[in-house]
Amino acid sequence: MNLSDGGHPINIGMILSRHARYRPNQTAVVFKEKRLNYLQLNQEVNRISNALLDIGIKKGDKVATLLPNCVELLETYWAAAKTGAVVVPLSPMLLPKGLKSLLDDSESKVIITNSSLAKNVEEIRHELTRIIDDGYIVVDSSQMPRYKYYQEMKAGASDQDPQGIEINENDPYNIIYSSGTTGLPKGIVHTHYVRLMYALTMIPVFRMTPESVMMHSGSIVFNATFVTLMPALYMGCTFVLLPAFNPEDFIEAVSKEKVTHMMIVPAQVIAILRSPKFSLKALQSIEMICNVGAPLLKEHKEELNKRLPGRFYELYGLTEGFVTVLDRYDYSRKPSSVGNTGPLSQMRIVDENGNDVPTGEIGEIIGRAPVLMPGYYRRPDQTEQAIKDGWLYTGDMGYVDEDGFLYLVDRKKDMIDSGGVKVYPRDIEEVVARHPEVREVAVFGIPDEKWGETPVAAVVLKRPGSITAESLQKWINENVGAKYQRVSRVIINQEFPRNIAGKILKRVMREEYLIKK
Repeated sequence: MNLSDGGHPINIGMILSRHARYRPNQTAVVFKEKRLNYLQLNQEVNRISNALLDIGIKKGDKVATLLPNCVELLETYWAAAKTGAVVVPLSPMLLPKGLKSLLDDSESKVIITNSSLAKNVEEIRHELTRIIDDGYIVVDSSQMPRYKYYQEMKAGASDQDPQGIEINENDPYNIIYSSGTTGLPKGIVHTHYVRLMYALTMIPVFRMTPESVMMHSGSIVFNATFVTLMPALYMGCTFVLLPAFNPEDFIEAVSKEKVTHMMIVPAQVIAILRSPKFSLKALQSIEMICNVGAPLLKEHKEELNKRLPGRFYELYGLTEGFVTVLDRYDYSRKPSSVGNTGPLSQMRIVDENGNDVPTGEIGEIIGRAPVLMPGYYRRPDQTEQAIKDGWLYTGDMGYVDEDGFLYLVDRKKDMIDSGGVKVYPRDIEEVVARHPEVREVAVFGIPDEKWGETPVAAVVLKRPGSITAESLQKWINENVGAKYQRVSRVIINQEFPRNIAGKILKRVMREEYLIKK
């Protein structure tokens, strides 16, 4: 795709420079007690941009980050945009072995971390042959002699836009590693064009204006960050970043900053609804509360819409580049749907041979959109499996109704084959979630000698000890719609294993169950 006109290169780094000139005093970022306007943010980004260039980073070089939520991570994202470097955000939950694997795979030359996470870097430092001598950077300490200090680097660098670097929309901007919920992480590449399309396609869907206030409460190392960050900063809005999610802090921040837009995962929705600080008065500024990561179960969706009416959105999407959104005005007539595609996107439901299935019939969801990745980093074979004739094969199962609205059934890999019958865990989860003592539920399949596979329900209770696993299993099996949906066991957990994005790791629970068995 080529947006350039008359040889003028277009890249997302131009966005901050524009706001610094025309909206310098508008608050850009709020983090804890720190507030930066657009002029200040642009100057800080320019400083770290020029500092990275000073240590030898060039266009196309990979800059990895190993950081929790912080302003320095946001600055690095925009420094990559201005220098042509490719940012590689890595999860702070990575252990040394996994960290080395992704640093090697991405061919990173720099790693920016903090003093508490540097111990994981130190454990593998002797094996990191690609990191340059000045490429070990720490953001919060000047007392680490083997590291360059982020703030000192900035202090000695210019606050003016970097010069002499030609970046265009087709250049890579980031590598986002998949969360690994269904296997080993893959590096998903996004270009400046793709990130620009995140802004241009989401702004009208979210009904944003320059006066909107967007809040992000999850970890910003994952792709959902850019679904909020790009529209917010493109419009010149205020972006409120929380250090981590806590329901009470969340509600307080909404009230204090008059937050209008946000995206949260199902577990966060449930925690907010259960918080003693929840009130319509505290949250009245909200115009959009968008669920992402996994479909919100009907029980929780109805409660949220009842207590915060007219604000619920649902987003279904893949980092690889396909999105549908259920609009707040469509919720009342399509409450179980995950919405439809934007004007520039297309969707199909296909069978195992890639043929379209009739309306209402379940098949694999495939799509194409302006946010489609060019591919997995250094994985042409996996790219060819995921993208065929320009269509992204999502691995998710669903169907569309007569109006073209999508209904997500389950991940193809999560589907349970019980005696030749396809059992969708989500159908059982919807039933279990209706039990008054169940806070959260996850259903997965385990091997069975007779049926091949059989469903198991893992639950987190609202009140520990309020019901036995046997009693709950009996209730579930009396209320499911078919015999093959009956669960063979209920496992009561104190909490679910999750990745840093908040997604429940069914694969981990399944493996733990099989080990214990």
